[in-house]
Amino acid sequence: MKLHADFSKRVEINTNDMEWIASPAGGVDRKMLDRIGDEKARATSIVRYAADSAFPEHEHPLGEEFYVLEGVFSDELGDYPAGTYVRNPDGTRHSPFSKDGCTILVKLRQFEQTDDRHFSINTATADWEPRGLPGLSVIHLHEHETETVRLVKFDPGARVEDDPHPGGEELLVLEGILNDEHGSYPAGTWLRQPDGSRHSPWSDDGCVLWVKRGHLPPA
Repeated sequence: MKLHADFSKRVEINTNDMEWIASPAGGVDRKMLDRIGDEKARATSIVRYAADSAFPEHEHPLGEEFYVLEGVFSDELGDYPAGTYVRNPDGTRHSPFSKDGCTILVKLRQFEQTDDRHFSINTATADWEPRGLPGLSVIHLHEHETETVRLVKFDPGARVEDDPHPGGEELLVLEGILNDEHGSYPAGTWLRQPDGSRHSPWSDDGCVLWVKRGHLPPA
């Protein structure tokens, strides 16, 4: 399967409008955002676990990263409530489940070979830091070579006049509405913008974004 596999193209998806698709594990459904491969794939997805559902033990070739959007995701290492960011590098394995149900943003097989940190961050207890532009603040989640992962918060009325994307940008709107010259993006919108693109984002009422940069192939 190839889905939004041309990384030189801009992609905009309101995930609220997508139907859930059953995975091979009972009670685990997903919305596929991009994908190269079948069940073993380079993939970006929104995944929903029903209460008392589980996924069989599996390994993470080329890594897994996820951000918990709702509920509590669990594995044999612990519980990860909403707002938790987790990186499981190449060679790790686990048996995930959710007692009460959860929804996560997950990316598979997208780590550099030298990116081997295994960690989790609960952003609900992390401090926001000024980004250096009026009305913007960030929580730093990960950095490796050119790749960065952050939460970004726009205060009401905050604006970035020119925002370039060397190495591309991928974001999910977590709260509020983000705007740019191309349109408006409510919570649940996923954007992927290619290497070399740029835009001028703002938010009238404020918003929070999950943002990944510098990880897409050259245009």
